[in-house]
Amino acid sequence: MRYLGSIATSLILISLIFLLNKKWGATPPLGKLLSPTHGYLEDPELCSMPDKMTIDLFGLSKKVQVYFDERMVPHVFAESDNDAFYVQGYLHAKDRLWQMEFQTHFAAGRISEIVGAKAMPLDKANRRLGITYSAEIGLREMEKDTTSINAMDAYTAGVNAYINSLSEKDYPIEYKLLDYKPEAWSNLKTSLLTKYMAKDLAAYDDDFEKTAVLATMGKEVFDLMYPNREDSLDPIIPKDLRPPFSKGFPISKMDTTSAYFHPDMPDPIVTDKPDKDNGSNNWALDGTKTATGKPILCNDPHLKLGLPSIWYEIQLTTPTNSCYGVSLPGSPGIVIGFNQDIAFGSTNAMRDVLDYYKITYKDRSHDQYLYNGKYVPTTKRVEKFIIKGANTQIDTVVYTHFGPVIYDDNWRGFRGGKPRANQSTYYAVRWKAHDASNDLLPFLRLMKAKNYDDYRDAIASFSCPGQNLIFASKSGDIAITQQGTFPAKWKYQGEFLMDGKDSTYEWQGMIPAEQMLTMKNPKRGFVSSANQLPTDPIGYPYYLGGDYIYERGYRINSILRGLRKATVQDMMNLQNDNFNTRAHQILPLIFETLDSMSLSGEEKEWLKVLKNWDKLNDAESEGATIYQTLMDSLEYNIWGDELKKSVIGLMPEHNTIVQDLMKNKNFKCVDNIFTPQKETFADQLKTSFVSILPALNQMKKENKLKWGLHKGTCIPHLIDVKQNMTSLSRLELNVGGGEGIVNATKKSHGPSWKMIISLTDTIEAYGVYPGGQSGHPGSPYYDTGVSTWAAGEYFKLWFMRADEAASKRILRAITFEP
Repeated sequence: MRYLGSIATSLILISLIFLLNKKWGATPPLGKLLSPTHGYLEDPELCSMPDKMTIDLFGLSKKVQVYFDERMVPHVFAESDNDAFYVQGYLHAKDRLWQMEFQTHFAAGRISEIVGAKAMPLDKANRRLGITYSAEIGLREMEKDTTSINAMDAYTAGVNAYINSLSEKDYPIEYKLLDYKPEAWSNLKTSLLTKYMAKDLAAYDDDFEKTAVLATMGKEVFDLMYPNREDSLDPIIPKDLRPPFSKGFPISKMDTTSAYFHPDMPDPIVTDKPDKDNGSNNWALDGTKTATGKPILCNDPHLKLGLPSIWYEIQLTTPTNSCYGVSLPGSPGIVIGFNQDIAFGSTNAMRDVLDYYKITYKDRSHDQYLYNGKYVPTTKRVEKFIIKGANTQIDTVVYTHFGPVIYDDNWRGFRGGKPRANQSTYYAVRWKAHDASNDLLPFLRLMKAKNYDDYRDAIASFSCPGQNLIFASKSGDIAITQQGTFPAKWKYQGEFLMDGKDSTYEWQGMIPAEQMLTMKNPKRGFVSSANQLPTDPIGYPYYLGGDYIYERGYRINSILRGLRKATVQDMMNLQNDNFNTRAHQILPLIFETLDSMSLSGEEKEWLKVLKNWDKLNDAESEGATIYQTLMDSLEYNIWGDELKKSVIGLMPEHNTIVQDLMKNKNFKCVDNIFTPQKETFADQLKTSFVSILPALNQMKKENKLKWGLHKGTCIPHLIDVKQNMTSLSRLELNVGGGEGIVNATKKSHGPSWKMIISLTDTIEAYGVYPGGQSGHPGSPYYDTGVSTWAAGEYFKLWFMRADEAASKRILRAITFEP
């Protein structure tokens, strides 16, 4: 019997070993994950590292010294650019390897390889958009430039040097949770990262939705819902401060009686969209407006918030240059920052550089399509999807001269999740990011720029996504340029779906480089941008189609105009400004209308709280929550009937209802088209106000009436889709701000890096981002900056000199030997 017991024990042990090393559904092999020598406890960031160490790196030309400060920001001192980029690649991989690979897998449409078939719709959308195709074209262009290819080769070598040093036990925890291994880095992955950013910043589209509203509601209602505003609150470059323009070439016009302005109802396609608020603030003051007499430059890019952060702080120093700022893990160089002579930053241009064309094939082979009365050939790209836990799938994507045909018989992105029976409508996309461009070179050059001329030379090749690139120098110059390659269009071109049979609908060409909008040293003493219109459309020769944001720019400029002897603290106050411009504009009309009504005691009490609100979206404000809840209800009641009729219509911009009501409080859309009576603004406001009272009472009961708690800002880990993984994410942050506010912090979107640079003789610099240098959740440096960022505070940035190697601020030093 003893033997039977031993056999049973052995069988149980073998079974446990098998079970613990097998993946069960979405659960990783628990044996590997919990192993004391190979599991999450062996995460390299959780292991102690010596204060000083030496690492041999094959491929370096000379020794590189790296000093890590109290926030684990690396200060790299190298003898050449290539060595600096080599070590930057190594450090990015050391701290952010999983993030780098996951983001480029996302761009390449390869997430199904990691998580299985549930990611196929996302992967298929990215493949059909042609992100990898675009990255391949971009890489070929970058390889033509010696500076770019040398930087990428060195960076890639550094990343792979770190990857090759790892054993399975060293993999970041996400690899263990998802049960896969890192693969070698490549220059193509760096190019993919640039296209990942292009999708985020230059791929917003609403062509299907706008066409649906135009088709069902007509031009009058369309213009009320999606107005082409020429009464900009405050453009980046005012009409009186821009140089005179002449057209680079004639642009044809489209007759308003054409089919383009009278479309049929389109297929109910729901397109994948980046956040519409992907934008930023930046401004620069010259010495006439600052206390020091020297320029100050500020920048805070607004992106989706996440852990690990999209940014990685770093200083790169060589014998000829030293630059400090934030970099993108996965790419060499610095994107936003400063050197010993200048500071630079950017905001999104918001121009429309993505349009759809209806394709008419000759037959079901899809080998030819009709264009200008003739059938022309297509090309086809076979996309192979390796799916974890399932069979490999193939998707053949047809390419036209416009670009890939995204929507066809095989697309499942229709409202309701199913295509129409016998679907025979096809749409190709024309996206500027598909064109050849070197997306790396401008930043490599900006890092070394010493003056205004260097700045203009550096940004000249910038293509897509278009950016408002801001500049300030120690010599006293300030400037801003909207740089990119933008299509020249006739008015309203690209707002709706276009006919691919007719070249009339083609882009007219590109706006000449010499006609980029720019402004240097204006008499008003500042330059700024906040994703608003780049200039006044009146008198400007090109159509300014795009999705612009108005209130932030208006508020920033109104503050900057009034500043005298501005300090760094003034700049911090402005970046954290919570003033609600929309509320300031619309509340007088709301109060006037409600005061004319007979209200219950409860209604009067809530109205009193709203009236006492100071129009600041501070975290502790109850008025901000009441206002936003009321406006959400009012917008739904006014626009809901039009959206229902159009099936896929898109909710108008939040500022649209404010502007429409201020012009005519009983404008056409106020009436509900589905009721026999004609509703007025007073009717809709009373209905909206009464309807929100139960929700407000419930919020008060649950202590969620204060704006910060109601908004519930969170910074989720990249794999925390449901935003509930407390061990990996930072949830329920009590932060003010909001959409359309200078402090543009929403629930999981907002200022991803805040930077203030005073260009005095000894540069004074401050910055913070909602994350930390390490991408390892167990590291004390995983979320170092989150609490500081949430409090509206900053870190003083250390622009380290080589002779400060003995500073007490240094926590760790690594010597890299060739």
